[in-house]
Amino acid sequence: MALKWSAEQVFEFVKTEFPQALRDGVNYEVVKLEPEEAHIRLLAGEQQLRPGGTVSGPAMMEMVDFSIYVLLLAHHKEAARLAVTTNLAISFLRKPQPGPIVAQIRLIKHGRTLTVARVDIISEADDKLVASSEATYFMGSV
Repeated sequence: MALKWSAEQVFEFVKTEFPQALRDGVNYEVVKLEPEEAHIRLLAGEQQLRPGGTVSGPAMMEMVDFSIYVLLLAHHKEAARLAVTTNLAISFLRKPQPGPIVAQIRLIKHGRTLTVARVDIISEADDKLVASSEATYFMGSV
Protein backbone atom coordinates (compact mmCIF):
# COMPACT_ATOMS: atom_id res chain seq x y z
CA MET A 1 0.00 0.00 0.00
CA ALA A 2 1.49 3.33 -1.08
CA LEU A 3 1.73 6.28 1.26
CA LYS A 4 -0.79 9.08 0.64
CA TRP A 5 0.99 11.83 2.57
CA SER A 6 4.61 12.90 2.81
CA ALA A 7 6.32 13.61 6.13
CA GLU A 8 5.76 17.34 5.55
CA GLN A 9 2.03 16.83 5.00
CA VAL A 10 1.76 14.68 8.12
CA PHE A 11 3.47 17.30 10.27
CA GLU A 12 1.34 20.12 8.86
CA PHE A 13 -1.73 18.12 9.86
CA VAL A 14 -0.31 17.41 13.33
CA LYS A 15 0.55 21.08 13.88
CA THR A 16 -3.07 22.02 13.15
CA GLU A 17 -5.08 19.12 14.59
CA PHE A 18 -2.81 17.77 17.36
CA PRO A 19 -0.48 20.62 18.37
CA GLN A 20 -0.04 19.30 21.91
CA ALA A 21 2.08 16.48 20.44
CA LEU A 22 4.62 19.11 19.42
CA ARG A 23 4.48 21.19 22.60
CA ASP A 24 7.50 23.12 23.86
CA GLY A 25 10.58 20.95 24.07
CA VAL A 26 9.29 18.13 21.85
CA ASN A 27 11.18 18.03 18.60
CA TYR A 28 10.41 15.12 16.27
CA GLU A 29 11.69 14.68 12.74
CA VAL A 30 11.12 12.01 10.14
CA VAL A 31 14.30 10.26 9.06
CA LYS A 32 12.65 7.59 6.88
CA LEU A 33 9.05 7.14 5.75
CA GLU A 34 8.08 4.09 3.70
CA PRO A 35 4.87 2.04 3.52
CA GLU A 36 6.04 -0.71 5.91
CA GLU A 37 8.66 1.17 7.91
CA ALA A 38 9.43 4.57 9.37
CA HIS A 39 12.20 6.08 11.46
CA ILE A 40 11.29 9.03 13.67
CA ARG A 41 13.96 10.94 15.59
CA LEU A 42 13.36 12.70 18.88
CA LEU A 43 15.91 15.31 19.77
CA ALA A 44 15.58 14.61 23.49
CA GLY A 45 15.94 17.86 25.38
CA GLU A 46 15.69 18.89 29.01
CA GLN A 47 11.92 18.20 29.12
CA GLN A 48 12.46 14.53 28.21
CA LEU A 49 15.19 13.85 30.77
CA ARG A 50 14.77 12.38 34.20
CA PRO A 51 17.09 12.82 37.17
CA GLY A 52 20.36 11.11 36.38
CA GLY A 53 20.48 12.55 32.86
CA THR A 54 18.71 9.83 30.92
CA VAL A 55 15.72 10.00 28.58
CA SER A 56 12.62 9.18 30.64
CA GLY A 57 10.43 6.13 30.11
CA PRO A 58 7.29 8.23 29.58
CA ALA A 59 9.10 10.22 26.85
CA MET A 60 10.01 6.98 25.06
CA MET A 61 6.45 5.62 25.38
CA GLU A 62 5.08 8.86 23.96
CA MET A 63 7.58 8.59 21.11
CA VAL A 64 6.40 5.05 20.28
CA ASP A 65 2.76 6.13 20.28
CA PHE A 66 3.36 9.28 18.24
CA SER A 67 5.60 7.53 15.71
CA ILE A 68 3.00 4.90 14.84
CA TYR A 69 0.39 7.66 14.53
CA VAL A 70 2.68 9.44 12.02
CA LEU A 71 2.87 6.28 9.90
CA LEU A 72 -0.92 5.82 10.02
CA LEU A 73 -1.47 9.43 8.93
CA ALA A 74 0.96 8.92 6.05
CA HIS A 75 -1.09 5.88 4.96
CA HIS A 76 -4.61 7.24 5.47
CA LYS A 77 -4.33 11.06 5.56
CA GLU A 78 -6.92 12.83 7.74
CA ALA A 79 -9.04 9.65 7.82
CA ALA A 80 -6.62 8.37 10.50
CA ARG A 81 -7.10 11.39 12.76
CA LEU A 82 -9.29 9.48 15.22
CA ALA A 83 -7.16 6.32 15.31
CA VAL A 84 -6.54 5.31 18.92
CA THR A 85 -4.01 3.20 20.74
CA THR A 86 -5.56 0.03 22.14
CA ASN A 87 -2.40 -1.58 23.47
CA LEU A 88 1.19 -0.54 24.06
CA ALA A 89 3.81 -2.72 25.71
CA ILE A 90 7.40 -1.60 26.13
CA SER A 91 10.58 -3.10 27.51
CA PHE A 92 13.27 -0.69 28.65
CA LEU A 93 16.60 -2.37 27.96
CA ARG A 94 19.22 0.22 28.91
CA LYS A 95 19.38 3.89 29.87
CA PRO A 96 19.67 6.13 26.82
CA GLN A 97 22.08 9.01 27.02
CA PRO A 98 20.69 12.52 26.51
CA GLY A 99 20.41 13.49 22.87
CA PRO A 100 18.79 12.06 19.78
CA ILE A 101 16.95 8.75 19.92
CA VAL A 102 15.32 7.09 16.92
CA ALA A 103 12.12 5.05 16.84
CA GLN A 104 12.32 2.41 14.11
CA ILE A 105 8.75 1.36 13.30
CA ARG A 106 7.87 -1.79 11.38
CA LEU A 107 4.30 -2.70 10.56
CA ILE A 108 3.49 -6.26 11.62
CA LYS A 109 -0.16 -6.17 10.53
CA HIS A 110 -1.93 -3.34 8.79
CA GLY A 111 -5.56 -4.28 8.47
CA ARG A 112 -8.82 -2.47 7.87
CA THR A 113 -9.45 -1.77 11.55
CA LEU A 114 -6.35 -2.85 13.47
CA THR A 115 -2.71 -2.04 12.96
CA VAL A 116 0.06 -3.72 14.95
CA ALA A 117 3.57 -2.31 14.86
CA ARG A 118 6.90 -3.11 16.45
CA VAL A 119 9.05 -0.18 17.50
CA ASP A 120 12.70 -0.34 18.50
CA ILE A 121 14.25 2.77 20.03
CA ILE A 122 17.92 3.32 19.28
CA SER A 123 20.20 5.81 21.04
CA GLU A 124 22.18 7.72 18.42
CA ALA A 125 24.92 8.47 20.97
CA ASP A 126 26.12 4.85 21.00
CA ASP A 127 23.90 3.16 18.37
CA LYS A 128 22.42 0.80 20.98
CA LEU A 129 18.91 -0.56 21.36
CA VAL A 130 17.47 1.11 24.47
CA ALA A 131 13.80 0.01 24.30
CA SER A 132 11.59 -2.35 22.35
CA SER A 133 7.84 -1.99 22.00
CA GLU A 134 4.77 -3.39 20.32
CA ALA A 135 1.56 -1.40 19.95
CA THR A 136 -1.88 -1.85 18.44
CA TYR A 137 -4.02 0.93 16.98
CA PHE A 138 -7.74 0.77 16.28
CA MET A 139 -8.63 2.74 13.17
CA GLY A 140 -12.39 2.47 13.10
CA SER A 141 -13.71 3.21 9.61
CA VAL A 142 -10.34 4.15 8.10
